Amino acid sequence: MLSRSAERLYWLARQLERTENTARLISVTMNLIYDLPYGTEVGWRNLLTICGVEDAFNKSLKKPTEQHIIRFLLVDVENPSSLLSSLSFARENSRITRELMPDEAWEQVNEMYLYATHNIELLSNRRGRLLFLQEIMRGCQRFTGFMAGAMSHNDSYRFICLGRNIERADMTTRIMDSGTVLLAEDRNSLTREYESILWLNVLKSLSALLMYRKQVRQYIKGKDVLNFLLKNPDFPSSVKHCLHEISHCCIGKLPNSEALVQQLNVLEEYLLAVDMTVTTPLELHKTLDGLQTEFNVLHEKIAETWFFNNLTE
Repeated sequence: MLSRSAERLYWLARQLERTENTARLISVTMNLIYDLPYGTEVGWRNLLTICGVEDAFNKSLKKPTEQHIIRFLLVDVENPSSLLSSLSFARENSRITRELMPDEAWEQVNEMYLYATHNIELLSNRRGRLLFLQEIMRGCQRFTGFMAGAMSHNDSYRFICLGRNIERADMTTRIMDSGTVLLAEDRNSLTREYESILWLNVLKSLSALLMYRKQVRQYIKGKDVLNFLLKNPDFPSSVKHCLHEISHCCIGKLPNSEALVQQLNVLEEYLLAVDMTVTTPLELHKTLDGLQTEFNVLHEKIAETWFFNNLTE
């Protein structure tokens, strides 16, 4: 297949995964903030940090209010990581690579984009915002499920799988990193009091609550949550599972991938060496930052190996 087509499929998957993660994260955070008392160390600015757009928001000179932050993350076209921007890029990449995917794939992405652009007014109130986010999440999940069941698992599909899992692993580490404030020794007493609810929110952000309970089978604790999201081999959003998918189901079956497979093996060994029982919050923060850096390096090597040039995110 053409390298340009491979790159567009890769970014299509990343952009749709980013769209779903952004929608889920805002939906869960809305419910959490409205339920928690004032004074806990969780607020709307946390969303900017998790999504890595805090500097961009500050440059916009907008006040960090609920409305401004949510609109920046959802529909601000000047934010290339906003939900609407991601959907727009995904729609364009899907349109150009239509001949490589089932016809319904393009239709689903296009319908999501049209829904988002025609229903922006729903964001003006909380109930409408929730309905908007739920529809976007369902659309992304329909696309992922349809592709898994209706598209041949060939090289085209592997680049889609590759993009999805890199984006998913990156978002998981960002959400975990936001939880390190809950482990800090200097956290305030109110945060300590509602700590279990906050960790519950971390799990809900990744739709991981039920699977965590089935696996761990005990009271929710921060280090157990982080260990589950980092190392569980069976949960699709855990970093270890994403790395396994990237290595064995995607890169390992693509040509000229030997150096990348070796790099992934080293990265997985580094991941498994992290001991949550003795890792301090500061060390964990550095570890998660290091993983995000490694994902960026991995992306660059993927681009060097298979892509003709770098397309807009």
